[in-house]
Amino acid sequence: MIQKIVKRDGKVVDFNPEKITFAVFQAAIAVGGRDKAMADSISREVVRQLEARSFEKSYPTVEEVQDLVEKCLIEEGHAKTAKAYILYRYEHSLKRAGQKSLAYSSDNVPYEKLWQALNWAFDHRCVTLDDLSQIIENKSYEKLIADSESFYQQEIQRAVNVLMNQLENLRAIIVAGPSSSGKTTTSLKIAAALKQKGYRLKTMAIDNYFFDLNTHPKDSDGDYDFETPQAIDLELLNSHFKDLLAGKSIKVPYYNFKKGCREGSAGEMNLGARDILLIDSLHGLHSDLTSAIAGDEKLKIYVETLAQLKNAKGRFVRWSDIRMMRRMVRDKQFRNYNPVQTLTHWHYVRRSELRYIISKLQSANIVLNTYLPYEVPLLVNRLRNYLAAFEKDLAEKPHHYDALERFERLKDLFAQVPVYTDENRVPKQSLLREFIGGSDLSY
Repeated sequence: MIQKIVKRDGKVVDFNPEKITFAVFQAAIAVGGRDKAMADSISREVVRQLEARSFEKSYPTVEEVQDLVEKCLIEEGHAKTAKAYILYRYEHSLKRAGQKSLAYSSDNVPYEKLWQALNWAFDHRCVTLDDLSQIIENKSYEKLIADSESFYQQEIQRAVNVLMNQLENLRAIIVAGPSSSGKTTTSLKIAAALKQKGYRLKTMAIDNYFFDLNTHPKDSDGDYDFETPQAIDLELLNSHFKDLLAGKSIKVPYYNFKKGCREGSAGEMNLGARDILLIDSLHGLHSDLTSAIAGDEKLKIYVETLAQLKNAKGRFVRWSDIRMMRRMVRDKQFRNYNPVQTLTHWHYVRRSELRYIISKLQSANIVLNTYLPYEVPLLVNRLRNYLAAFEKDLAEKPHHYDALERFERLKDLFAQVPVYTDENRVPKQSLLREFIGGSDLSY
């Protein structure tokens, strides 16, 4: 029996066959498969072949196990899954070597949008964390809130202006972007603006098309990877898109998030003459998500927190860290999911963002900045007391090295960010209310 395995850093740890199953199942899902039994079978065969080898005075290495997984996948006729597994393995080797990924890209945000955000920050003297401190000390924070909200509303209006010029053929609007970028509030505000022009956006709740939770890969910590487009029943979704655009009614499935499964129906849906389908989804730019809708019939909006905020070392605060803080606050507020869990789950979120969302940004028709320059002090105020819990949990889970890196960045950020506690100053229809609660908008 194989009981131990040697990691790349030379450490000897317990051998867990479930990790093989998890990795194979992830690779299968990446190419459209959902056969958990196949992943179990490959895992058993890998273990069988390992046990047939002689490790009397040593243990198998991670590399040997992964080589054997590739071999078994190919020999069993799972070439597509083997390719996905090999690519995933190679991407991680590049990451360990500090090299740029082949599949991931985040260098495609239009320069004009970044210049616009940076120029706004300079004009309002909030380029650095120290600038934020000065704004709070000078009692100018309420003005920063008002100016930030005005900037976001201008972004909404820009998007609406583009939409109005394309209404003749438009059947669907896609609002896409990474986790906690503000897609829902942005969709609601665009819908309100179009309603004034006599058009109605009808939202397709993509979350209702998730596969049951027990069909997703589950790692050794009991966490599920449900952040990929393959977690959605794309075949059923596109069938429903086709019916809606043909003038038919559909029965939208209902997903029970407490039970983690689809059950019954959320009701019937159809499109009237002046109705436009709204698709609010993380993976809206993923081509397979809306393959049933012709390219000239859909307009794609990409939203992101394009912050141009520097820390004491002159480095820009990461957009993904701001969104992670938003999600921590929202998960605690609305989903009974504590911030520590959000932090340790974030590697699934980030991996999916880089592969399936950010890398598709160039296919968007509109890029919309949803960063609110006043939000960081309020988010930090909500999360500051969890620092000790983060540190304790990560000390017990050293394999979460990626979470540890994010925690160190947060700790450094929290040490520099001034405290602002009065959330009553945040407008009731602000995008930030999507995360902190108290909104007048119906989510």
